[in-house]
Amino acid sequence: MKNIALIILFILISLPAIASPQEIFYPIEAQNGMVVTSEPIATQIGINILKLGGNAIDAAVAVGFAMAVTYPRAGNIGGGGFMLIHSAKTGQVVTIDYRETAPALAHRDMFLNKAGEVDNQLSRFSHLAAGVPGTVAGLALALEKYGSLSLAEVLAPAIQLAEQGFVVTPKLSREFKNLSPTPTIFLKPDGNFYEAGDILIQTYLAKTLKLIAKQGIKAFYQGEIAELIVKEMQAHGGLISKTDLAHYKAVIRKPVHGTYRGYDIYSMSPPSSGGVHIVQMLNMLENDDIATSGHNSATTIHIMTEAMKRAYADRSKYLGDPDFVTIPDLTSKNYAAQLRAKFNLSQATTSEDILPGTPPTYESDETTHYSVVDKAGNAVSNTYTLNFSYGSRKVVQGAGFLLNNEMDDFSAKPGVPNAYGLIGGTANAIEPNKRMLSSMSPTIVLKDGKAFLVTGSPGGSRIITTTLQVIMNVIDHQMNLQTAVNAVRIHHQWLPDELRVEKGLNLDTMQLLKARGHRIVIKNPMGAASSILVDKNIFYGAADPRRGGLALGF
Repeated sequence: MKNIALIILFILISLPAIASPQEIFYPIEAQNGMVVTSEPIATQIGINILKLGGNAIDAAVAVGFAMAVTYPRAGNIGGGGFMLIHSAKTGQVVTIDYRETAPALAHRDMFLNKAGEVDNQLSRFSHLAAGVPGTVAGLALALEKYGSLSLAEVLAPAIQLAEQGFVVTPKLSREFKNLSPTPTIFLKPDGNFYEAGDILIQTYLAKTLKLIAKQGIKAFYQGEIAELIVKEMQAHGGLISKTDLAHYKAVIRKPVHGTYRGYDIYSMSPPSSGGVHIVQMLNMLENDDIATSGHNSATTIHIMTEAMKRAYADRSKYLGDPDFVTIPDLTSKNYAAQLRAKFNLSQATTSEDILPGTPPTYESDETTHYSVVDKAGNAVSNTYTLNFSYGSRKVVQGAGFLLNNEMDDFSAKPGVPNAYGLIGGTANAIEPNKRMLSSMSPTIVLKDGKAFLVTGSPGGSRIITTTLQVIMNVIDHQMNLQTAVNAVRIHHQWLPDELRVEKGLNLDTMQLLKARGHRIVIKNPMGAASSILVDKNIFYGAADPRRGGLALGF
């Protein structure tokens, strides 16, 4: 209860005394640092690390481990993800790829039944669905290269939460009850469900985190935890071996870079498709007067939708693990101009009339995103996941954590959509030791070489378009950050040929879009864009109301 009282106090302190009369929503303001996550306790832990003198990377790693305890639907040590880091000292942006990899025994047809069709149960809810986890290696690499605290120091809050417990919220209680079946680690010792107000203690997870704090990543990839993972695999027909774990490496990669109206856009490079397609779509839109056509007007949405269709069509053919396939230059402004020339401004192009383009010569719903900026201007944008909510629902017995089901993000059969309706081709076919394609799009926008906007989102295939719209809302429509995050979103991913919109889009606008040939479908809210904006040395933080969360600064 003490943690909750502290969180409420910080919210009250952080709220502006007077909101701008031109805005309905208003972000949190601070001068020394900002943390925005989808889980309030993790946000508080990040702020505590900054207050203790840690930098943005220290805080981000502490948040990542804390969410493995308090946000089990997506926070994890059994999954993987991507991190962008902007160094205020050097001005550089680097990416850390800690995406899961396919086990060495994985093969192209491993999820096909005797009739040659995809068995979704195997690819999503079996031990075969798990890729080799990357989170522990990725967070440790970020800390080693760019942090200032030790692994034990940043793990201490997560260990305390797992060992001493935290208060179960009504939302978390409902999630546990809705799982089918509910893993035993989320049931009381007597087999009953946790109710709101109960204390959730995770003894096995605490032991696992302590081993990592004491022995480093070797404990997870070569030691006692690795042995428990392999034992779990052998008992249930999984493929991850001791060799797979011992050989896993997080990789530092060059980010995707583009420019948009004078801003530098940095985002995640392959094996994520997110950064490539954000830059590709911005390139297609840059020469349109988006500000004049207006936010979420029929004209603006029409143009954005045409760009989205073409980007997702290219995703289906060209994107995969860059260590296995050669990816063409989809971020070329000349290529974007060729695609833009094919837009019909008065009529929607049907998806069947759009094929993947011909780029210049060859040269990843239940995720979570968080953003951190420190007083020095260092920034971290991190997105990580188990894939589905609670991953494969399989637990490493004796270790207390969930396994991912990221193998479903491969193209189990080229041309057959995955769980998010995304079509994949041979570039993303299953191969041993390969990283599966993702939509995760942690993004950092620089203005005059300094961090300006730190954003990203969960949401499966909608991650890319959610991140795109936050960027456009800030740059094109000059919204304050909270308004930019709260605004109604739209999404098109080429196939299925439907324009997905959130509730709240103007009915007249929808009629105008239908008249242009768009098939509109109203569905659930999209994304949760935990974001930070920096302007004149003031930090503005915005949690996304779609999933709650908390922005805190000091």
